[in-house]
Amino acid sequence: MQTQDPTDLLAEVLAKKAGGFVELRFHKRRTRSVAVEKGRVDSSRISEHTGVGVRVLEDGTWGFASTDRVESAAIEKAIDDARRAARASAAKRKERTPDLPRVELARGRFDAPGIDLIDKPIDEALALVLRLEQDARKASSAIQSASSSYTELYEEKGVVTSDGAKAWSRLVRPEFRIMAVASEAGELQRGVERVGVTGGWECLFQHDSPEVLTERASRTAVDLLKAGYPSGGRKRVLLSPNLVGILTHEAIGHTVEADFVASGSCARGKLGARVGSDLVTLCDSGISEYHEGAGGSLPVDDEGVPTQRTTIIDGGKLVSYLHDRESAAAFGVAPTGNARAWEYDDEPLIRMRNTYIAPGEQTYDELVAGIEDGLLLDGAGNGQADANGEFMFGTLTARTIKNGKLGELQRGVNISGQAFDVLCSVDGVSSEFRWDLGSGYCGKGQPAKVDAGGPWVSCEVLVGGRQ
Repeated sequence: MQTQDPTDLLAEVLAKKAGGFVELRFHKRRTRSVAVEKGRVDSSRISEHTGVGVRVLEDGTWGFASTDRVESAAIEKAIDDARRAARASAAKRKERTPDLPRVELARGRFDAPGIDLIDKPIDEALALVLRLEQDARKASSAIQSASSSYTELYEEKGVVTSDGAKAWSRLVRPEFRIMAVASEAGELQRGVERVGVTGGWECLFQHDSPEVLTERASRTAVDLLKAGYPSGGRKRVLLSPNLVGILTHEAIGHTVEADFVASGSCARGKLGARVGSDLVTLCDSGISEYHEGAGGSLPVDDEGVPTQRTTIIDGGKLVSYLHDRESAAAFGVAPTGNARAWEYDDEPLIRMRNTYIAPGEQTYDELVAGIEDGLLLDGAGNGQADANGEFMFGTLTARTIKNGKLGELQRGVNISGQAFDVLCSVDGVSSEFRWDLGSGYCGKGQPAKVDAGGPWVSCEVLVGGRQ
């Protein structure tokens, strides 16, 4: 399945409607998904959404319009509508958007690896989730129910701007999820495994086969039925890559998005300041660093800016925010390629891509051995963070660490703290690295596919346990 390169059509329309800054963004998205629960197909869906979004900048004011008709007349009308909207808004605005900074914009065709997945029949994915859901239910007599799902997101984008961008890109993002629920004496526990990537079928299961993920989810649910609770208090903990990922994304990444910075996040005014230990280097990248397939990868952002690695914290010091072209102009810096829109009829916002703490030099075993009295925490659960960097996250499992030795499995706990304080407490970072949050979505007015992860990290947090 392939749409003809739309950028030639967009360029022809732009030539006819020259004048001021104009950005045309073609976007086609196809979603295929299947879900199975209790031995039956719960849902099977295919949807498609195609159109062109138009932004103009006139009198220092943005105007936006869109059309679901990918043809010259409809796009020309959308440009006129966007210009009228900008002029109407400009008359009532005191502040003006500065001229966008000049930057080398993307030109050409960009295909992500694994694009041939779009030709794979969905029947194969359906057979897989049916079989694995059944395997999960049969794994133990304690398993009460199970569910499994597969979702595949295919996107084509064409971005053409009046100042030089002309890029067409294609990518596909599959994800798999398995959950088992175990019951004993009226108590329920769950085990969940999920994985999402930018790439093909082989990339999706590059670390663990779907059978291994299913066995792990079932075993976790059963084992947690007999697990106790750790004690609460401030503790030295070893965070798994998925917990490192949710910390970097939710509690830090959002605070350094330039629109949040301008609104007064805790990162405002801290460029050059120490916000972590010397061991902490934190980045956001459109490229899949260290391993293939990070779920937020994209070659070009939705303003036509090539994506890149942006180092946010370097050796513990805050050195950059995340920018689109408008915020870059306001801050007097170069854009970082973080403008993203979910659908063609959404305006681009500053969003993360793949956010992570860079790996260090210690091994996992060395980090465990270095903790006298603490916990190993794994499995990202629900949680929240605010503009002050304060966070509270749930974890799925915990293991005690005594005198450098792993102990018994315990139930997951809530952890909380202030993100920069936690980074300052980091005293160990593993050389092992993993992307671990490629399934699911980030929300900020509109969804976005992102990923996050990192190494195993030894730090101090407040643990909410039972007395």
